[in-house]
Amino acid sequence: MEPALLNQVPSLDLADFTSGNAEQKEQFVADLGAAFTNIGFVAIKNHGLNETLRNALYETVKQFFTLPDDTKKKYEFAELFGQRGYISKGKETAKGFKVADLKEFYHIGQPDPIGNMPSNVFPNELPDFETYTLEVYRTFERAGKTLLRAIAIYLHLPEDYFEEKVKNGDSLLRALHYFPIPNPELVPEGAVRAAAHGDINLITLLMGASAEGLEVLRRDGQWIAITALPDQIVVNVGDMLDRLTNHKLKSTIHRVVNPPREKMGTSRYSIPFFMHPRADMDLTCLESCVSQEQPKLYTDMTAGEFLDERLRELGLKK
Repeated sequence: MEPALLNQVPSLDLADFTSGNAEQKEQFVADLGAAFTNIGFVAIKNHGLNETLRNALYETVKQFFTLPDDTKKKYEFAELFGQRGYISKGKETAKGFKVADLKEFYHIGQPDPIGNMPSNVFPNELPDFETYTLEVYRTFERAGKTLLRAIAIYLHLPEDYFEEKVKNGDSLLRALHYFPIPNPELVPEGAVRAAAHGDINLITLLMGASAEGLEVLRRDGQWIAITALPDQIVVNVGDMLDRLTNHKLKSTIHRVVNPPREKMGTSRYSIPFFMHPRADMDLTCLESCVSQEQPKLYTDMTAGEFLDERLRELGLKK
């Protein structure tokens, strides 16, 4: 399968929204809304993340995952339910699947936690890990808030509709390591790097990964490979935004497939940012998105209740 050179995923310039004229801003909103309605993914440039910071982040993330397992597990805390720190191999299973994904990862949350939010934990062995992850966290949080302003306009809501809902929100930066499989024949049947799933959150911002593997399920049922260009990030709709808009904006199913057998012994690194609101956000379907033609699909719940439900489904919370 040839990777889509983002010709099947619309490519937009965030600068058109932030510093363009009224016509450019209006066009950006329309194009973003159309992409999220039709495929659920879009490629964005001028998002605020520069190549130097991206490379520095990947380098320190790789250094962490090469540490011995005993060292990494010093930063794994069962009582945090995978919401902060290290999550070891075999711990997360996609909803509806019985075999755990072939990955390990590290979660960085709100730099300045409020209320019952847990504090971040950082590896003492790598001082740069905290520096670079928090800088990228703040960069993506700013970009995410800007994109949510555009989404609000598209939905005919006040432009600042999401602002208070995501302020000090439960967003997560996830540093992922899809570890090498030197003996593919020993892999459990059906195990893949990340089984087909939709993200839990409002929107996900994803910088280019270290290797190919990401695939998106098109509405016609065909899987297409996606690779972000160096100056772009890929942004997709999560389940919370899907619920809020009664499936008007689509949380697209995606997966990370295993590489060809000859590359199974290599690592893949990926760093998505999951934009979450605060736990008390009401995800009740917007009245404007419910009609006779599109009746209400989802039960009412808060973002916190939905997150709790999904963490249990993923096996991170018992």
